[in-house]
Amino acid sequence: MKLATFALDGRQTYGAVKDNGFVVLDSHLQSYPDLLSIIVGNGLDAARAHVEQSSPDVSLDAVLWEPVLPNPPKILCVGVNYRSHADESGFKAVPHPFIFPRYAASQVGHLQPMVCPRESDKFDYEGELVAIIGKGGRRISKDAALSHIVGYSIYNEGSVRDWQTHSTQWTPGKNFVSTGAFGPWMVTADEIPDPYKLELTTRLNGQIMQNASIDLMMFRLEELISYISTFIPLEPGDVIVSGTPGGVGHGRKPPIYMNDGDLVEVEITGIGKLRNPVAKEGAEPRSVQKAAQLSLVAN
Repeated sequence: MKLATFALDGRQTYGAVKDNGFVVLDSHLQSYPDLLSIIVGNGLDAARAHVEQSSPDVSLDAVLWEPVLPNPPKILCVGVNYRSHADESGFKAVPHPFIFPRYAASQVGHLQPMVCPRESDKFDYEGELVAIIGKGGRRISKDAALSHIVGYSIYNEGSVRDWQTHSTQWTPGKNFVSTGAFGPWMVTADEIPDPYKLELTTRLNGQIMQNASIDLMMFRLEELISYISTFIPLEPGDVIVSGTPGGVGHGRKPPIYMNDGDLVEVEITGIGKLRNPVAKEGAEPRSVQKAAQLSLVAN
């Protein structure tokens, strides 16, 4: 099942993808007013039962896409988690993962502009697999870790590179408003029995910039969940953004950054394709109309 958050008729709601449309769920599952509440309250079975009996209420192109989870309890990102990215960034192998936070205000949804702040012209893409926690816990074992994932999604972890490198702490460059994209939907974990068989591709204006198997992660999802849950309890709805492979713009010679009017896409097999125009803060994004005209459905 694919679940997404979106605005419809001026209100935020959520639904399940069916036949190139959405079955809107909040009015039918009143105990679960948003997608986060379904995850926290174990409402997936009720959602499936309703979707099986229903026809779509609205087409995919009639909604305004929001981040899959607009206000998750935590967004925890992993740095340099692929050898190819570590090599291009000049990082040596480390015994523990780099973990840093993102905050909800830094997110946008599918087809919404990723905004390059006026303070920088070094706005970079980072395609990443997202694991969404469905069952919380503390000191989760590696053996049990995948069973704590309720679903998978896609993140473009847009990075303002000069602000990221102001110090050894990356948080400023990772949290400018509307710089990260999250979507288009969450695919429930039952549809992805082995996330390491997935492949990630990032395109900038149609050109492939990143392409890698998820199997090339240095710290796998089991290790990340076990490590993170050692120092902080994981909660249902927590978002783990698992790292990007090599090919980022900052690592190229000369560097390639995203600019106003660009179109950036992150595709992961088995999940879908996250598309976003790029806008300079204060400028009208030239590619919003182009992005909106593209097909919203990915294999």
